[in-house]
Amino acid sequence: MVGKGDGRASGGAHAQQRWPVPVMLLAAATGFLFVTASVNADGADLRPTGGDVSSLLNERNRQVESLRAQARDLRTDIDQLSTAVSTDAIDELVATAAQLQGVVGLTEATGPGVRVVLTDAPRDGTNDDVDPNLLVVHEQDIQAYVNALWAGGAEAISLQGQRLIATTGIKCVGNTVLLDGVPYAPPYRIEAIGDVPGMVASLNANPQTVTYADYSRRYGLGLEMTSLTDITVPAYAGTVTLRHATVTDVD
Repeated sequence: MVGKGDGRASGGAHAQQRWPVPVMLLAAATGFLFVTASVNADGADLRPTGGDVSSLLNERNRQVESLRAQARDLRTDIDQLSTAVSTDAIDELVATAAQLQGVVGLTEATGPGVRVVLTDAPRDGTNDDVDPNLLVVHEQDIQAYVNALWAGGAEAISLQGQRLIATTGIKCVGNTVLLDGVPYAPPYRIEAIGDVPGMVASLNANPQTVTYADYSRRYGLGLEMTSLTDITVPAYAGTVTLRHATVTDVD
């Protein structure tokens, strides 16, 4: 009996020392997590003290109070500046700004004008031996017609239905044109209101537009010029803030 008891005790001891496979996998996974956390922490605490919800709310409240204090200071500055300027002076400035809105293109303009449509030459196999660059409308072509219209007395101009102002950029990218960063494909429609006879005369005399007209006859580039009694040029919808400017000496 004693021998059988010793045998069971011996077998039980060995059974207690044998680790099941799931326990070994769990231990290995735990060790891997510790190593990963140590590497990611790089000597710092992965969850700093105060990371609980209460601490986060307190921190947000402090930020809100700081912003409110800044807002109060700004309102005080505004009130002080407002009291330093008379009401009449403010009204005069507002009236001047309203007058300038039309000049800078912030209001819609309507009247008689000229429409110019420029189109790439058709690829019908008859011009395969021609330089492809001669068969498409480039940014300099559009700029030439826009400049000629300004020189002829245009008061407002749009391209593809978008108002052109002093800061508008026109750039050729592949077979499209970027207008203030927005791509447009041909045909390119330019509409201008103002002195119709003056604009037509300028279009027919400008060297660059004359060259384009010659190319349109030689290579099939599209060119349509039409005088209209009523054209609407929309208001400029973008920002008028200058991001880059250079001061130059004016004689």
